[in-house]
Order: sequence, then C-alpha cells, then structure tokens
Amino acid sequence: MTQIHPLTDEALLDQLQRAAFGYFPQTVNPRNGLVADTSRDNSPVSIAVVGFALTSYPVAVERGWMERADAVQRTLAALRFFRDSDQSGRPGATGYKGFYYHFLDIHTGARVWQSELSMIDTALLIAER
Repeated sequence: MTQIHPLTDEALLDQLQRAAFGYFPQTVNPRNGLVADTSRDNSPVSIAVVGFALTSYPVAVERGWMERADAVQRTLAALRFFRDSDQSGRPGATGYKGFYYHFLDIHTGARVWQSELSMIDTALLIAER
C-alpha cells in the first residue's frame, strides 16, 4: 500500500502559488501583454487580470518559474499597449481619458460587450504596476 505524505504548509503554499501563477503564461497574448479573463476559448481580457499578471512576473522570476527576459518582454508589451491605446471613448477604443474599459478584445484591445469604464479595474491595473 502506498503511503501518503502530507505536504508541509510551506510546500502546500508554494504548490498553490505556482499553480495560480501558471494561469498567466497560459492565457497571455505575448504580442500585447493582455491576459484573458478566463481560460475559456475567446475569453476577453480583464484589465484587472492584466494588473495581477504584471505583479506576478517579478515573483515568478524570483522563484525561478519564469525567465527574467520573458517577464521583461511581457511587461513591456502590456505597458506599451496601454500607453499607446485609443483613449477616445469611441466604440473600438480601449478607454477614455485614462480610464479603461473593464473588458477588451485580447487581439485588438478594443472594448467588448459594451463594458463600462471601470474605475475599480483601472485602479487594479495601475496600482499593480
């Protein structure tokens, strides 16, 4: 009979953190750094999730889960995307006057689902940088 060896609290926490981080590399668009809201096919981007991804990259580098060059590339892709994004408020825009729409198309960055300008999600994106 196989013996079960329970994980220590530290090992369990490490395993959980590694699994949680694993979501971001699986769902990122490497061209623009945008991260899908869910793992479902054709999921839009949530700007809050992009903020969470940006904060996870330095931790992942420190723990050996991601190469520094990869983290730099993804971070710069996202920051450049938002810096250069359309802030006109038009239907295909990413945001308006510094506030971003809650959900964006992962390929184009255009607003989807007629989502709202989200102060909370914009704060999560910006505060995470």
